[in-house]
Parts: sequence; structure tokens; C-alpha cells
Amino acid sequence: MKKNMTTKKHLIFTLSPIALSLNVLISSTVLAETTLEVIEVHGQHQNKTHNLGNVDQLMKEQGVDFSTAGGMSNLPILNGMMGDRIKVLVDGADITSACANHMNPPLSYISANQVQTMNVVAGISPVSTAGDNIAGVIQVNAINPKFNQDNKVSWHSGYLSGQYRSINEGKSLGVGASIASSTFSLEYNGAYDDARSYEDGNGDKVIDTLYKAQNHTLTGAFRYNNQQLAVKLNHQSIPFQGFPNQYMDMTDNQSIGLTTQYKREIQNGTFEAQFNLHHVKHEMGFFSAEKTGMMPMKTDAKDTSYQLQWHLNINNEQSLILGHAFYHYNIDDWWPAVEGSMMMGPNDYININNGKRQRVALFAELEQELTANWQLSSGIRIEKVSTNTGEVTGYNDGMGMGMGMGMGMGMGMGGMMNVNIEAAKEFNANDRKKSDTLVDISILARYKLSSSESFELGIARKNRAPNLYERYSWGMSTMATTMIGWFGDGNGYVGDPNLTAETAHTFSVSYNKGVEDKDLQWGINFWYTKVSDYIDAQTINSFNNGTTDISQRNILQFTNIDASLYGAKLKASYHITDSTSLGKIALAFKLNSTRGQQDNTSRSLYQIKPLQTELALQQQLGNWQNSIVWQWLDEKERVDYQRLENKTNSYHLVNLNSQTSVGNFDVTLSITNLLDKYYQMPLGGVSVAQYKQNANLGYQQLAGEGRSFNFGVNYKF
Repeated sequence: MKKNMTTKKHLIFTLSPIALSLNVLISSTVLAETTLEVIEVHGQHQNKTHNLGNVDQLMKEQGVDFSTAGGMSNLPILNGMMGDRIKVLVDGADITSACANHMNPPLSYISANQVQTMNVVAGISPVSTAGDNIAGVIQVNAINPKFNQDNKVSWHSGYLSGQYRSINEGKSLGVGASIASSTFSLEYNGAYDDARSYEDGNGDKVIDTLYKAQNHTLTGAFRYNNQQLAVKLNHQSIPFQGFPNQYMDMTDNQSIGLTTQYKREIQNGTFEAQFNLHHVKHEMGFFSAEKTGMMPMKTDAKDTSYQLQWHLNINNEQSLILGHAFYHYNIDDWWPAVEGSMMMGPNDYININNGKRQRVALFAELEQELTANWQLSSGIRIEKVSTNTGEVTGYNDGMGMGMGMGMGMGMGMGGMMNVNIEAAKEFNANDRKKSDTLVDISILARYKLSSSESFELGIARKNRAPNLYERYSWGMSTMATTMIGWFGDGNGYVGDPNLTAETAHTFSVSYNKGVEDKDLQWGINFWYTKVSDYIDAQTINSFNNGTTDISQRNILQFTNIDASLYGAKLKASYHITDSTSLGKIALAFKLNSTRGQQDNTSRSLYQIKPLQTELALQQQLGNWQNSIVWQWLDEKERVDYQRLENKTNSYHLVNLNSQTSVGNFDVTLSITNLLDKYYQMPLGGVSVAQYKQNANLGYQQLAGEGRSFNFGVNYKF
């Protein structure tokens, strides 16, 4: 059994999601022999506890992009698709974003120093990893029990970490400690983060990007003979977090969670069982002068699930995975009445009333070594997804003037203000109980051309059912609709109870060359995804609170369309030299190109990243590791005009990094955006915070961080 984690960055770069999937499924060592750049589990090495803050940077090293949100709550993007289209599992737990703006996504519940292992599979993922996704699966694990050799409980290990970032006066702290015996393990990991709003390359403050957060986990484990039980308790507290591209901010997020994992060796295989419980109370509002207002919003949500898996070895060439899973999600979303407000009262606004989303899944997966060179994995997963919600009501039930002018975005007096009264009546009169049957099929194949060459091919059918906000958001006024949406575009959104599930057919092919070649190694991947009933949006109205056209936004309703996405990825490395005086020096290169469009109109899908390249010069000299990285992004010309997405100029960034180990200390020094370039993030959305201060400036694209001097230290004991 593997115990701990180290981050292993090979100079051999490959990039196929199929290769990663096959290694996870077929290799008994689970990634120990792969040449992919992954976080591995092996030996007794401690995880990289000097990694602090959110997990974004760890994910970016795995090829994940992010749609900008709060400092701890950015939304991952794989193959041009974000949010719920990616299944994110934290210690195997499926945690749902309990917010109309997805301010508390799954990755916000784990800090970088708590990460023990990580696995990212874009596009074609094995059906045994997860269902209800079409873009891929991200698995992040904090549970990795550490045991001693002695029968008595004694000290195992601990660490203290700190980091400072000049660009936002960001301070991050991490602490961990564990005690263990040969059969018992108890480990604590904690993290604290505090940052002010950062500055862009022009030295101007990018308002409403400040945040504060803390995460705590306590994991106990017991093993005996051929079985192991692990129990993790986790708690998160975020007292505030700014969201510059949303109309609201997070004013509190309190969560508790329980994860129980049981593993047992059985005849010809293993059995695994898991139970998860996660409860969150979430509040939105306003907490600083950088974005002001008076409207509160609250959610109370709970995820409960269990998963069962049997891994059976049929013979030396074949193994079978059988599984069953159950997931239940429940949420109440209401907006408390504001005392003395004509527009936001006298009743609470009930956005989702006892919303439920339930999934029941069965799956089977067969892994085969057809020949010495051919490996094949094929699987099928069937899920039944059921959703429902109770009746709703607006701030006003018809006796008053209704809702419509909050936050300076009114619809006028009289009948225009009663639009939500009629919307609530129509919503309550409709049948709200819906169900979807999802059938996922994946086929992953790898052919070893030689000891240094491989060819990979994958075909998959994946499905995702609508989330509760896509299906049940009902308000029609400007104010109500702008409270819905996790896109950071400043538009308003309305749900549709009649949405159908998305169905994606993905094809991927890869070629990898390397391993024995010490100088040049490279890999290339091409992928194509055709999505039927892709959940997009259609314009049903518009609003403008400024005096110019640039301050106009649209009100959109979720709808099903057909869409296509495709792309190519290239990674390569060249070994330059290995000498006593200079150490090991290598040159690494990455390229990523993605396109996505609606089939009928060829309109670009929202937040598709333009062409990106990266060139890195890396050196390792004794305990020193140094790098200089040049990143370039092309201009973003293809935009979603329906969402009024902004175009962005091309830009390049230079980053320096140096780290070393001295005794029990690890020290990291870095400079990000060395040239202090001003740039607008193509996946950043618009600055709603700036718009609220001056509507006539319109919805400008969110700017990225300027030059930052960063220092981190980690002490292990």
C-alpha cells in the first residue's frame, strides 16, 4: 500500500487523458510507472506541504484552466467546458455547489497543503471513476493514512508552512501533525488564507478580489490484516470572499463534512465502500466599500452519498470492476426580506424550496491485456437522476408592488414590477418532478509501438443531467435573474424545468514518443466532442442601467442546443545538458488549442480559451530547482455575442521560480508577471464591481495580477 505523496514533474511530457485513464485502470502501481506529469503516491515521502492557498496552481500544472470567481472559488475548465460538466471528487465525495453563483464549488473545500494525491482525466474518463459529467473527472484526495512500524502509538511527522505574496498582501499558513502505530493513524491538516484585493499591471486595484478562509481536516485510520477503515472530518469557514464578476459577494460559508472509507481484500480482488456527508450554510451579501448593497441571500444544503466497488481478478489478463452508488442532494435557497424595503419585502423570496437531486448508479468495467502490446478497458454506467422542488414565492404576493428595483436595476413601477408574481404562479402550476436516464459507455485502448512509443485511442458516450438552478430558477425580473449564473458575464439567467440531459460523444487519439530518448521527448493529442442538448442560453430580454450601449446586458433562459468542441495539445521537452557545474538543464514546451461552437449558427461557445503556448527553461543543481517560464496567449476574437462576451488582446507573461531544501526547511522564492504586464483575462469575465461604481464604464473585462514577489517557507519535524 502506498502511503504518502510527492510531486513528481518529469521532463518527459505526455498529455493524453487516455494514457492517464489506462494507467489508473490497468496498472497495479497506479501511476507509478507513467511518464505523465502527475502527483504520485509512492514510498514514505511526505507530500509537498509548502503548497499553500487554493489548489488552482496544482491544477494548472495538470492542464486545467479556470473560470475566474473568488480567490478560493475559481471554477475548473476541461476541454472548453466548465462547472458541473466536470465531476470534481474530493476524497471520492461528490460535493454540489450550493449557491446560485457556484461560489462554493467542490475545490474550495480543500487547500493545497491538504492535497495528498491528485488525478485529472479530461474527456474520456473510465465509468468507474464517476458519472454525470461530459468534460472529465478531477479527483483530489486528502485521505492517505500514515502508519509507523512500532505497535505503540508515537509521533510520525509534522510541518509548519507560511507564504507571502506582495501583489495582494496575501498571507497563507499551513500546519499538519500526525501520530501513528502499525495499526492506527491520526492526522490533522489546517490552512489559513487572507488576502486584500490585488493590483493589475498598471498598478490599479482590481476591486472586490479580497478574501479570507480556513480549512481543517482530521483523519483517523485503523488497519488490521487485510482491511482498513479511514474516517475524515472536515470543517471550512469563509467569513468573506469578494467576487468581482458577480453582483453579490460571499459573506459567510460554514461547512462540516464526514467521509468514511473502508477497504478489504477478498478472494481474487478487493472490496471498497464509502459513505459521505457534507452540510453547508452559505450567505451572500456585501461586506466592503469595494462593492456595496443591502440584499442578503442564504442557502442551506446537504450532500449524502455512498459508493460500493468490487475489483475482481478474473485471470492474469482480465479484471472486472463492479459498482453501485447513491447520491442525494437537498437545498433550500431563500432571500430574506429587508426590513423597511418596499422592493425586497415584506416576504422572503423563495428561490428553491426543498430542492432535491437524487442519483442512483450501476456500472461495470472490464480491463484486458489483449496481447503484450494491446491494453483495453471498456465500461458501461447507467444512472437514474431525479429532481424536484416545492412551490415558490417572491418578495410580494400581489398585494404590493412586487420586486424589481433592487440594486439599482429596476424594471419600473406598476405592472412591470409584478413580473415575478406571475412567474411564481406559472412555476407552481407546472409539474416540477423530472427524471433523466443516463447511459455512459467508454472504450479506452493503448498500443505499445515500441519501448519508447505508444498510440492511444478512446471513444466515449457521456451524459450530464441539469442542475437545480438550470432547471428551477424561476424569477423573471432583472434583479432576480442577475442573482442566477456562475459565468461572471453580468447577464441574468432564468431556468427551464423542461431541460433535457446533455449527451456528449468524444473521440480522442494520441501519440507519445520518449522514455528511452534522453534528448527529445514529445506527445500530441487530438480530441473532438459532439454534444447533443448542450445546455446553453437564449436571449429573452435585456436591461441597461447606464447611458451607453456598453452598459447593456441580456436576460437569458437556459435552453438545449447542439454544440461541437475540438482541440489539440502538444507537450515536449529537450534535455540540454547535465554537468557538474551547471546541473541538469532542460527546455520544456506546451501548446493548447481549443474551439467550441453552436452547430446551427457557428456562434462561439462561452469562455473558450484562445491558443496558448508555454516555454520553460528548467535547472536542477544539487538541492536547487530553478525555472524561468514564458507564457503567451493569443488574442480572443471568437466570443459568445449572446452573452456579450468581451474580446481580449494577446499578452505574454514571464515567471521566475527558485526553491531549495536546507535541512528540515524548504524555501521557495518566485516572481510572477516579472515584466509587470497589464492584461485582461480571457476567462476572467467582466468586472461587475467596477460597473456598480460607475455604470457608464460598462462591463470591462477583468484584469489579471501585476508583478508579485512571493516567498514561502516550510519546516518539517
